[in-house]
Amino acid sequence: MTTAKPILTADQAALLIRDGVTVAIGGSGAGHSVPERMLEAIGRRHRATGGPRELTLIHPFGVGDQGARGLEHMAMPGLYHRVIGGHWSMSPSMAKLAAENLFEAYCLPAGILVQLFHAAASGSPGWISEIGLDTFIDPRVEGGKLNARAEEDIVELWNRDGKEYLYYRAHPIDVALIRAAVADEEGNLSMHEEVAPWHNCAMAQAALAAGGITIAQVKRIVPARSLDPRLVHVPGIFVDCLIVHPDQGMTYNIGYDPALSGEARKPESEFAPFPFSVRKTIARRAAMELRPGAIINVGFGVPDGVMKVAREQGFAESVVPTIEQGQIGGIPAEGLEFGAAYNSTAIIGTLRQFAWYQGRGVDIAFLGFAEVDAAGNVNVSKLDSAIIGTGGFIDIAQKARKVVFCGTLAVRGGKPKFVPAVRQITFSGAHAISTGQEVLYVTEAAVFRLTAQGLQLEEVAPGLDLEGDVIAKMAFRPVVGSSFGRMRAELFAQPLLPPDCFPAFQ
Repeated sequence: MTTAKPILTADQAALLIRDGVTVAIGGSGAGHSVPERMLEAIGRRHRATGGPRELTLIHPFGVGDQGARGLEHMAMPGLYHRVIGGHWSMSPSMAKLAAENLFEAYCLPAGILVQLFHAAASGSPGWISEIGLDTFIDPRVEGGKLNARAEEDIVELWNRDGKEYLYYRAHPIDVALIRAAVADEEGNLSMHEEVAPWHNCAMAQAALAAGGITIAQVKRIVPARSLDPRLVHVPGIFVDCLIVHPDQGMTYNIGYDPALSGEARKPESEFAPFPFSVRKTIARRAAMELRPGAIINVGFGVPDGVMKVAREQGFAESVVPTIEQGQIGGIPAEGLEFGAAYNSTAIIGTLRQFAWYQGRGVDIAFLGFAEVDAAGNVNVSKLDSAIIGTGGFIDIAQKARKVVFCGTLAVRGGKPKFVPAVRQITFSGAHAISTGQEVLYVTEAAVFRLTAQGLQLEEVAPGLDLEGDVIAKMAFRPVVGSSFGRMRAELFAQPLLPPDCFPAFQ
């Protein structure tokens, strides 16, 4: 005998959320498995009735398109008591409310928040990790607090056998809001037409462990037990009710592309060429750090050009790119579609991907930067008064064996990005030195290396004057040895780079 799950409208499901409860949202970014109809319905209810109120909201990744969707539907004073977000910039209005002290605002690494769902599901009080040490997450720095309302310490320093760790407290989940492609009548959920399975199962298990509920948005419902059990990512025993959105796309902008879910492959001829630009110059120099067999992570923005260079130069199959959303191999999508990947060789859950990242599984991470200081610290999480957040940056950067930061020497208009002290420490140079991590900073004008003495100049672009064209555009003087090299002139020209730029692949 089968037991069908209730099928509700989004507005009916929103009425199940009581004042003061803890709500967790799955998915990532611009509609990647984001339960959009539920977010809309919660916002409608609050605007019409003032309820629910005083929620604690948890979301490991950014949720929105930097426009009107995602958490923008729910960016209202009075709706929240506390928000713990891994990334904030995808919903500018939420970041603005946090900056205005309208609720307690915290930021924790996305991988840690995912692990905390697992901890809550298993009844563990929290998660112990080295991730976050010496960054703004460390309670000796900022403790992940983003505003004056955030007074409670939710991260603690922990010592064991002479080593330092951070202890992160788990949060019981009262309501888990997740999305899947397909549900059967018993609530078994398949993510096989989504870009990744995410951490949906851990969220639903955490809600069940706390006596809470899981609401799943799906595109369609099929007969009970008709799904291939190997494609069920969240068993129906963890799901309480369903809402159906037949027009649900894979992302906000993509209805369905089987090359993103692994059901087909997109031919190389359909990818746009990588146009020559400053961004390409930086990506080319960064790509020179690749080695055959390297397992890498590429971040959002300039770093995703590294794999474009590898493909253009013909050795992409010799390295293994990954992104934190769970994709291994393939070609990371760009812009707001970042978080998906074309032609992946494997797509695993974020829980397993982050466990591997946190266990030093990445050989080389290519990441962006907003600010770099004389000690090699990097800030990507706060600009002026704008709250950005960290996403998976800290999980990846702190544990990769080698990190190559990619970006321009200065912002448009000439404002330095290399500053005496960063506004927020998202990557700690001192911690990297203490662990023996190799760190480079690649720009279009110069290349720097992290040393125990600070940021050291290694290369200068051909034709540039060290003092007038490089150091004059920095707000501090790097360590300059008795000699430094020149960046390859071919990096700044249109044709393909000569093979000797990549001797390891010959």
